Amino acid sequence: MARDDDPDRPAPRPRHAVGEPLDALSVDELRLRIALLEAEIARLDAEIGSKQASRSAADAVFKR
Repeated sequence: MARDDDPDRPAPRPRHAVGEPLDALSVDELRLRIALLEAEIARLDAEIGSKQASRSAADAVFKR
């Protein structure tokens, strides 16, 4: 059985490279990329918030 036909193998995730040509993509593909990028932005924002909270907690402990 070819590796691409393996039902247990996860499907490849759509990829996006900043600056790549978009003219070959359909409207649905562009919307999918926007949704993926928005989810990634939300994930990054959450990580920033977590790091800022950790930093604030550390600053409060060491500034006593």
